[in-house]
Amino acid sequence: MSNQDFATLNAVVRGDDLQGKGASRRLRKQNLVPAIVYGADKEPATIAIRYNELIKSLETEAFFSHILTINVEGQGTEEVVIKALQRHPAKNTPMHADFQRIVRGQAMHITVPVHYVGVEDAPGTKAGGIFVSNATELEITSIPSKIPEFLTVDVSAMNVGESIHLMDIKLPEGVTIRELEVNEPFNRTVATMQAPTVESAAETADTAADAAEDQAAE
Repeated sequence: MSNQDFATLNAVVRGDDLQGKGASRRLRKQNLVPAIVYGADKEPATIAIRYNELIKSLETEAFFSHILTINVEGQGTEEVVIKALQRHPAKNTPMHADFQRIVRGQAMHITVPVHYVGVEDAPGTKAGGIFVSNATELEITSIPSKIPEFLTVDVSAMNVGESIHLMDIKLPEGVTIRELEVNEPFNRTVATMQAPTVESAAETADTAADAAEDQAAE
């Protein structure tokens, strides 16, 4: 799969024989996953995605924050973003997908991953601190052409006891964090550099004591 193959999916329109009770079983036999496309002031469209293509696309993180193209057989193409994915509780295989149509130039809400960089280089890490992240993804507002595949948070300057909050995140141009757009935004913590735990310190002391005893015994 090339870098952009994940962004294109092939689908068919779901007819009456592929909807309702028992449809999922019939779809699986046809290598299809039920899905719906909605939004952009158009009627929702019930479709079915090629199972193998969806499985491959799900292996790419950017699939969840990228503009996707769905080729609907006999109906043309739809530009969308994925909004929800239902998986089998035991097998973790995709069972149903919701896609939202995009409107070029119109802002929309989408959830994107958060990548933390510089953890190993941080002074706090070198001093024995423990880096803890409280957010693996965030909902942003952006026009489709400005949607980033992920947000990067540089933590390379963090010392023990320091924290990073939503307002500290450097955002690409035209991108905002939805939690900060409300009337009373809560500038919550997304990452901290915690001091070594008491247990860790005790274990270190015990190790040092054992080493001293071993040397004395020699």
